Amino acid sequence: MGMIITAAGTATVDAHVPDTGAPDTHAPDPRATNAQATPGASSVVLAGRAARDCLDQTGLSPSAVGVLVNVGVYRESNTFEPALAALVQKEVGISLDYLVDPAAGFSFDLMNGACGVLNAVQVGQALLATGSTERLLVTAADVHPGGDARRDPDYPYADLAGALLLERSADPEAGFGPVRHYTADGPSDTEGYLDTAGMGAEGRTLITVRRSPDHDRRRAELAATAVADYAAAYGLDLDRTLVIGPGTEADALPPGETGEPHTAAPVLGYLHALAAGLPEDCDQLLFVTAGAGPSAACASYRPEGR
Repeated sequence: MGMIITAAGTATVDAHVPDTGAPDTHAPDPRATNAQATPGASSVVLAGRAARDCLDQTGLSPSAVGVLVNVGVYRESNTFEPALAALVQKEVGISLDYLVDPAAGFSFDLMNGACGVLNAVQVGQALLATGSTERLLVTAADVHPGGDARRDPDYPYADLAGALLLERSADPEAGFGPVRHYTADGPSDTEGYLDTAGMGAEGRTLITVRRSPDHDRRRAELAATAVADYAAAYGLDLDRTLVIGPGTEADALPPGETGEPHTAAPVLGYLHALAAGLPEDCDQLLFVTAGAGPSAACASYRPEGR
Protein backbone atom coordinates (compact mmCIF):
# COMPACT_ATOMS: atom_id res chain seq x y z
CA MET A 1 0.00 0.00 0.00
CA GLY A 2 1.21 3.50 -0.83
CA MET A 3 1.16 6.56 1.43
CA ILE A 4 -1.06 9.34 0.12
CA ILE A 5 -1.77 12.96 1.00
CA THR A 6 -5.27 13.04 2.47
CA ALA A 7 -5.27 16.82 2.97
CA ALA A 8 -2.92 19.79 2.76
CA GLY A 9 -3.30 23.11 4.53
CA THR A 10 -1.54 26.43 4.98
CA ALA A 11 -1.68 29.37 7.37
CA THR A 12 -0.38 32.92 7.31
CA VAL A 13 -0.26 35.63 9.94
CA ASP A 14 -2.93 37.85 8.41
CA ALA A 15 -5.30 35.15 7.13
CA HIS A 16 -8.74 35.05 8.71
CA VAL A 17 -9.12 31.93 10.79
CA PRO A 18 -12.67 30.65 11.39
CA ASP A 19 -13.62 29.55 14.87
CA THR A 20 -13.52 25.76 14.80
CA GLY A 21 -13.79 25.28 18.54
CA ALA A 22 -10.24 23.89 18.69
CA PRO A 23 -7.93 25.25 21.37
CA ASP A 24 -5.77 28.26 20.56
CA THR A 25 -3.43 28.54 23.49
CA HIS A 26 -1.67 31.58 22.01
CA ALA A 27 -4.78 33.64 21.25
CA PRO A 28 -4.53 37.24 22.51
CA ASP A 29 -6.70 38.50 25.34
CA PRO A 30 -9.65 40.36 23.71
CA ARG A 31 -9.48 42.94 26.52
CA ALA A 32 -5.94 43.93 25.49
CA THR A 33 -5.11 47.29 23.97
CA ASN A 34 -4.80 47.65 20.20
CA ALA A 35 -1.03 47.44 20.45
CA GLN A 36 -1.25 44.28 22.49
CA ALA A 37 -3.98 42.73 20.35
CA THR A 38 -1.65 42.21 17.40
CA PRO A 39 0.97 39.74 18.64
CA GLY A 40 3.95 38.73 16.60
CA ALA A 41 3.88 35.66 14.41
CA SER A 42 4.07 32.33 16.22
CA SER A 43 5.27 29.17 14.51
CA VAL A 44 3.22 27.11 16.97
CA VAL A 45 0.01 28.98 16.18
CA LEU A 46 0.59 28.93 12.42
CA ALA A 47 1.46 25.22 12.43
CA GLY A 48 -1.65 24.54 14.51
CA ARG A 49 -3.88 26.45 12.09
CA ALA A 50 -2.45 24.65 9.05
CA ALA A 51 -2.94 21.31 10.81
CA ARG A 52 -6.55 22.11 11.74
CA ASP A 53 -7.13 23.14 8.12
CA CYS A 54 -6.19 19.58 7.14
CA LEU A 55 -8.46 18.04 9.75
CA ASP A 56 -11.37 20.32 8.79
CA GLN A 57 -11.09 19.19 5.16
CA THR A 58 -11.41 15.54 6.15
CA GLY A 59 -13.87 15.88 9.02
CA LEU A 60 -11.50 13.99 11.29
CA SER A 61 -10.99 14.77 14.96
CA PRO A 62 -7.48 15.48 16.30
CA SER A 63 -7.51 12.11 18.06
CA ALA A 64 -7.46 10.42 14.62
CA VAL A 65 -3.80 11.49 14.26
CA GLY A 66 -1.32 9.05 15.75
CA VAL A 67 1.96 10.88 15.06
CA LEU A 68 2.81 14.54 14.47
CA VAL A 69 6.17 15.51 12.96
CA ASN A 70 7.17 19.17 13.04
CA VAL A 71 9.89 20.25 10.61
CA GLY A 72 9.95 24.04 11.03
CA VAL A 73 13.32 25.69 11.65
CA TYR A 74 12.86 29.37 12.53
CA ARG A 75 10.75 30.09 15.61
CA GLU A 76 9.47 33.03 17.61
CA SER A 77 11.96 34.24 20.23
CA ASN A 78 14.44 31.61 18.97
CA THR A 79 12.67 28.97 21.06
CA PHE A 80 14.28 25.52 20.92
CA GLU A 81 13.13 23.91 24.17
CA PRO A 82 10.79 22.25 24.81
CA ALA A 83 10.28 20.49 21.46
CA LEU A 84 7.94 22.62 19.38
CA ALA A 85 6.19 19.50 18.11
CA ALA A 86 4.77 18.97 21.59
CA LEU A 87 3.48 22.56 21.62
CA VAL A 88 1.93 22.10 18.17
CA GLN A 89 0.34 18.87 19.35
CA LYS A 90 -1.25 20.78 22.21
CA GLU A 91 -2.31 23.59 19.87
CA VAL A 92 -4.10 21.11 17.60
CA GLY A 93 -5.58 19.17 20.52
CA ILE A 94 -4.14 15.75 19.68
CA SER A 95 -4.53 13.17 22.48
CA LEU A 96 -4.29 15.61 25.38
CA ASP A 97 -6.36 13.53 27.82
CA TYR A 98 -5.73 9.80 28.21
CA LEU A 99 -9.23 9.30 29.65
CA VAL A 100 -10.92 10.99 26.70
CA ASP A 101 -8.45 9.77 24.03
CA PRO A 102 -7.01 6.46 25.25
CA ALA A 103 -5.01 6.08 22.01
CA ALA A 104 -1.67 7.72 22.76
CA GLY A 105 -0.43 10.43 20.39
CA PHE A 106 3.26 11.01 19.72
CA SER A 107 5.10 14.05 18.36
CA PHE A 108 8.68 15.06 17.63
CA ASP A 109 10.76 17.68 15.82
CA LEU A 110 12.73 16.74 12.71
CA MET A 111 14.83 19.59 11.35
CA ASN A 112 16.64 19.49 8.03
CA GLY A 113 15.88 22.89 6.56
CA ALA A 114 14.12 23.02 3.21
CA CYS A 115 14.25 19.20 2.91
CA GLY A 116 12.41 18.65 6.20
CA VAL A 117 9.00 17.81 4.70
CA LEU A 118 10.44 15.04 2.53
CA ASN A 119 12.41 13.72 5.51
CA ALA A 120 9.10 13.52 7.38
CA VAL A 121 7.54 11.73 4.40
CA GLN A 122 10.33 9.15 4.59
CA VAL A 123 9.68 8.66 8.32
CA GLY A 124 5.95 8.44 7.65
CA GLN A 125 6.44 5.69 5.09
CA ALA A 126 8.20 3.56 7.69
CA LEU A 127 5.64 4.24 10.42
CA LEU A 128 2.65 3.50 8.22
CA ALA A 129 4.25 0.43 6.66
CA THR A 130 4.86 -1.11 10.08
CA GLY A 131 1.39 -0.25 11.36
CA SER A 132 2.80 2.04 14.05
CA THR A 133 0.08 4.57 13.23
CA GLU A 134 -2.86 5.00 10.88
CA ARG A 135 -2.27 8.67 10.14
CA LEU A 136 0.67 11.03 10.32
CA LEU A 137 0.50 14.82 10.36
CA VAL A 138 3.47 16.86 9.12
CA THR A 139 3.66 20.53 10.09
CA ALA A 140 6.15 23.05 8.71
CA ALA A 141 6.14 26.62 10.01
CA ASP A 142 8.81 29.30 10.05
CA VAL A 143 8.57 32.78 11.54
CA HIS A 144 11.07 35.54 12.18
CA PRO A 145 12.34 35.39 15.79
CA GLY A 146 11.16 38.97 16.22
CA GLY A 147 7.63 38.07 15.14
CA ASP A 148 7.35 39.85 11.78
CA ALA A 149 9.55 38.96 8.81
CA ARG A 150 8.22 41.94 6.85
CA ARG A 151 10.06 44.32 9.18
CA ASP A 152 13.45 42.77 8.40
CA PRO A 153 14.43 43.28 4.74
CA ASP A 154 17.57 41.15 5.19
CA TYR A 155 15.66 38.07 6.41
CA PRO A 156 14.85 35.91 3.36
CA TYR A 157 11.88 33.81 4.51
CA ALA A 158 8.16 34.45 4.86
CA ASP A 159 6.13 33.94 8.04
CA LEU A 160 3.91 31.01 7.04
CA ALA A 161 3.05 27.39 7.69
CA GLY A 162 2.02 24.30 5.79
CA ALA A 163 0.74 20.89 6.84
CA LEU A 164 0.19 17.49 5.22
CA LEU A 165 -2.08 14.75 6.54
CA LEU A 166 -0.77 11.37 5.37
CA GLU A 167 -2.31 7.89 5.47
CA ARG A 168 -2.19 4.53 3.68
CA SER A 169 -3.98 3.98 0.40
CA ALA A 170 -5.59 0.73 -0.71
CA ASP A 171 -4.19 1.44 -4.19
CA PRO A 172 -0.66 -0.01 -4.32
CA GLU A 173 0.20 2.21 -7.28
CA ALA A 174 -0.77 5.46 -5.53
CA GLY A 175 1.21 7.60 -3.13
CA PHE A 176 4.82 8.48 -2.53
CA GLY A 177 7.75 6.68 -4.08
CA PRO A 178 11.18 6.42 -2.44
CA VAL A 179 12.74 9.55 -0.96
CA ARG A 180 16.27 10.17 -2.22
CA HIS A 181 18.78 12.72 -0.87
CA TYR A 182 21.57 14.65 -2.60
CA THR A 183 24.42 16.94 -1.55
CA ALA A 184 26.77 19.15 -3.52
CA ASP A 185 30.52 19.40 -3.16
CA GLY A 186 32.15 22.46 -1.68
CA PRO A 187 31.57 24.67 1.36
CA SER A 188 28.12 25.35 2.78
CA ASP A 189 26.42 28.25 1.01
CA THR A 190 23.84 29.17 3.68
CA GLU A 191 24.04 29.67 7.44
CA GLY A 192 21.37 30.58 9.96
CA TYR A 193 22.64 31.17 13.48
CA LEU A 194 22.62 33.29 16.63
CA ASP A 195 25.55 35.66 16.91
CA THR A 196 25.98 35.30 20.66
CA ALA A 197 28.87 37.80 20.75
CA GLY A 198 26.74 40.60 19.37
CA MET A 199 23.15 39.67 20.23
CA GLY A 200 22.86 41.95 23.27
CA ALA A 201 19.59 42.38 25.16
CA GLU A 202 17.49 41.84 22.01
CA GLY A 203 19.06 38.53 21.06
CA ARG A 204 15.85 36.49 21.26
CA THR A 205 14.36 38.62 18.49
CA LEU A 206 17.36 38.40 16.13
CA ILE A 207 18.78 35.82 13.75
CA THR A 208 21.69 35.95 11.30
CA VAL A 209 21.12 34.36 7.88
CA ARG A 210 24.04 34.43 5.46
CA ARG A 211 24.04 33.17 1.89
CA SER A 212 26.86 32.95 -0.57
CA PRO A 213 26.48 35.08 -3.74
CA ASP A 214 26.02 31.94 -5.83
CA HIS A 215 23.46 30.32 -3.51
CA ASP A 216 20.58 30.44 -6.00
CA ARG A 217 22.70 29.06 -8.83
CA ARG A 218 24.10 26.19 -6.77
CA ARG A 219 20.66 25.30 -5.43
CA ALA A 220 19.12 25.33 -8.92
CA GLU A 221 21.94 23.21 -10.35
CA LEU A 222 21.65 20.64 -7.57
CA ALA A 223 17.86 20.49 -7.96
CA ALA A 224 18.24 19.86 -11.70
CA THR A 225 20.83 17.16 -11.05
CA ALA A 226 18.56 15.54 -8.47
CA VAL A 227 15.59 15.46 -10.87
CA ALA A 228 17.65 13.85 -13.62
CA ASP A 229 19.20 11.28 -11.29
CA TYR A 230 15.90 10.39 -9.63
CA ALA A 231 14.14 9.98 -12.96
CA ALA A 232 16.89 7.68 -14.22
CA ALA A 233 17.04 5.66 -10.99
CA TYR A 234 13.30 5.00 -10.79
CA GLY A 235 12.29 5.07 -14.45
CA LEU A 236 10.20 8.24 -14.35
CA ASP A 237 8.94 9.66 -17.62
CA LEU A 238 9.54 13.38 -17.07
CA ASP A 239 7.22 14.20 -19.99
CA ARG A 240 4.37 12.78 -17.86
CA THR A 241 5.59 14.20 -14.56
CA LEU A 242 4.74 17.55 -13.00
CA VAL A 243 7.78 18.78 -11.05
CA ILE A 244 7.10 20.69 -7.83
CA GLY A 245 10.44 22.22 -7.00
CA PRO A 246 12.27 25.31 -5.77
CA GLY A 247 10.58 28.41 -7.14
CA THR A 248 7.32 26.77 -8.24
CA GLU A 249 5.74 27.48 -4.85
CA ALA A 250 6.44 31.24 -4.97
CA ASP A 251 3.31 31.85 -7.06
CA ALA A 252 1.27 30.28 -4.24
CA LEU A 253 2.26 32.91 -1.69
CA PRO A 254 -0.80 34.86 -0.47
CA PRO A 255 -1.05 38.50 -1.59
CA GLY A 256 0.99 40.82 0.60
CA GLU A 257 3.38 38.12 1.84
CA THR A 258 7.05 38.84 1.35
CA GLY A 259 10.01 36.52 1.44
CA GLU A 260 10.45 32.94 0.31
CA PRO A 261 8.63 29.87 1.56
CA HIS A 262 11.08 27.75 3.52
CA THR A 263 10.14 24.45 5.13
CA ALA A 264 6.51 24.84 4.02
CA ALA A 265 7.49 25.23 0.35
CA PRO A 266 6.53 21.68 -0.77
CA VAL A 267 3.06 22.11 0.71
CA LEU A 268 2.52 25.42 -1.07
CA GLY A 269 3.81 23.96 -4.33
CA TYR A 270 1.45 20.98 -4.03
CA LEU A 271 -1.59 23.16 -3.30
CA HIS A 272 -0.69 25.48 -6.18
CA ALA A 273 -0.49 22.49 -8.53
CA LEU A 274 -3.92 21.26 -7.38
CA ALA A 275 -5.45 24.72 -7.79
CA ALA A 276 -4.05 25.05 -11.31
CA GLY A 277 -5.22 21.56 -12.20
CA LEU A 278 -2.94 18.68 -13.10
CA PRO A 279 -2.28 18.48 -16.84
CA GLU A 280 -4.10 15.65 -18.58
CA ASP A 281 -0.84 14.20 -19.84
CA CYS A 282 0.70 14.05 -16.33
CA ASP A 283 -0.03 11.07 -14.14
CA GLN A 284 2.43 11.77 -11.34
CA LEU A 285 4.25 14.51 -9.45
CA LEU A 286 7.86 14.86 -8.43
CA PHE A 287 8.59 16.79 -5.23
CA VAL A 288 12.03 18.41 -5.27
CA THR A 289 13.41 20.38 -2.34
CA ALA A 290 16.74 22.18 -2.18
CA GLY A 291 18.27 24.32 0.51
CA ALA A 292 21.30 25.00 2.65
CA GLY A 293 24.42 23.04 1.92
CA PRO A 294 23.31 22.95 -0.77
CA SER A 295 21.35 19.76 -0.20
CA ALA A 296 18.33 18.39 -2.02
CA ALA A 297 15.73 15.64 -1.80
CA CYS A 298 13.31 14.08 -4.29
CA ALA A 299 10.21 11.93 -3.98
CA SER A 300 7.71 10.94 -6.66
CA TYR A 301 3.98 11.04 -5.93
CA ARG A 302 1.11 9.44 -7.81
CA PRO A 303 -2.38 10.67 -6.84
CA GLU A 304 -5.11 8.06 -6.50
CA GLY A 305 -6.88 7.36 -9.76
CA ARG A 306 -4.06 8.63 -12.03
